Amino acid sequence: MIKRATLGSGCFWCTEGIFKQLKGVKGVISGYSGGRREHPTYEQVCSGATGHAEVVQIEFDDEEISFAQLLEVFWKTHDPTTLNRQGADVGTQYRSVVFYHDPTQEKTALSIKEALDKSDVFENTIVTEISPIDIFYPAEDYHHDYYLNNPEKGYCQMVVRPKIEKFQKAFKEYLQ
Repeated sequence: MIKRATLGSGCFWCTEGIFKQLKGVKGVISGYSGGRREHPTYEQVCSGATGHAEVVQIEFDDEEISFAQLLEVFWKTHDPTTLNRQGADVGTQYRSVVFYHDPTQEKTALSIKEALDKSDVFENTIVTEISPIDIFYPAEDYHHDYYLNNPEKGYCQMVVRPKIEKFQKAFKEYLQ
């Protein structure tokens, strides 16, 4: 059955580039969620004034990949212990967040977060927000497949590519 997951782990260019490579993922759309402004623009979200996070909305076949497996990739491909920051990207728009779509996703996210906090996987406490999805606004067209379409751009060379390469080594068995 096709389901949706909405996750924010910093810049959506990185997040989209990772999740598009997973078996069972049928689509990934960059966008915004969790804020106050209707139909925000990239510039408005980047200002931090809207309250939205940069997120990806993932369509996945839960018979091929589970929500728990998506969360495994999510938590291990960013730093969920830094509040409103991923690397040089700073602000609430870059917060670590799981916007759950149903009670099962909420329970799964809370359970995994608690288990990770009790383990020694991360040195610090996980600050990932876990909230119900309200409205998802797709980002402007030029953000979709950004890394694929702009591999020569400085941000893609310095930030996105190394993150994707690290992901590919760590999750070989999950790749398409």
